[in-house]
Amino acid sequence: MSLYRSVVWFAKGLREYTKSGYESACKDFVPHDLEVQIPGRVFLVTGGNSGIGKATALEIAKRGGTVHLVCRDQAPAEDARGEIIRESGNQNIFLHIVDLSDPKQIWKFVENFKQEHKLHVLINNAGCMVNKRELTEDGLEKNFAANTLGVYILTTGLIPVLEKEHDPRVITVSSGGMLVQKLNTNDLQSERTPFDGTMVYAQNKVSERQQVVLTERWAQGHPAIHFSSMHPGWADTPGVRQAMPGFHARFGDRLRSEAQGADTMLWLALSSAAAAQPSGRFFQDRKPVSTHLPLATASSSPAEEEKLIEILEQLAQTFK
Repeated sequence: MSLYRSVVWFAKGLREYTKSGYESACKDFVPHDLEVQIPGRVFLVTGGNSGIGKATALEIAKRGGTVHLVCRDQAPAEDARGEIIRESGNQNIFLHIVDLSDPKQIWKFVENFKQEHKLHVLINNAGCMVNKRELTEDGLEKNFAANTLGVYILTTGLIPVLEKEHDPRVITVSSGGMLVQKLNTNDLQSERTPFDGTMVYAQNKVSERQQVVLTERWAQGHPAIHFSSMHPGWADTPGVRQAMPGFHARFGDRLRSEAQGADTMLWLALSSAAAAQPSGRFFQDRKPVSTHLPLATASSSPAEEEKLIEILEQLAQTFK
């Protein structure tokens, strides 16, 4: 990442992604957008046991929605499910233990879920940020396996279920770091370039860069479903505290709360105003925004995007 792009992205972050940025943006929110009750609507939230995923799942549960939590670790996931049930009074909270960096597990989960459940809204919230290059048992770089290939398999596998329902939606949580990362289909698993966990996370966490490219392509190919990606801002979550301790120590008091980070995700999942927006867009604080920084050369060509889809489809089928 060039010095220019680093400075511009960081300045933008301090202005827009922090708690003060949310407090400024929310002055324009329409309060009744989220004053909805949704009994009978079914939601699947990955990474719903902590952070903004858990905050989103809780708010959905409070409004009467059925929630399927897809989590990696049994014990914290069970704790989160119990807490959501207690705080919401909603018993329709279900737990599925799936490692989203394991494509074979995801395929198995998808096939079982399709047979047993309906689904109105998929929320791809879970994210991985490994700061050293690690490979899964299948030989996949772990960030790529969870953040890109895992999201691809889960979403494409569940599209047939979503298309059967009224007002189906898919929301994918991205990172502000993707604004400075160009799609690189020649090195999706960070084999040829120096490994930087923070930048790999930005590369993998969508938007023109892998996941936002996918969101845009899915929107084009499946008009019956409303697709969107979003940036939650810089939120104070367990994931940030664990993966980026230096960043958290420096900016902890400026970071958004989990509820503030979850707001746009919840708005995209529930509000009629979000569904009225064109499918495939990238959102921040309930507004569609550009997926590129000014003057930053992070655009990708249709050929590069098509190559990404081809690579992911070939990999996905390998593990089916």
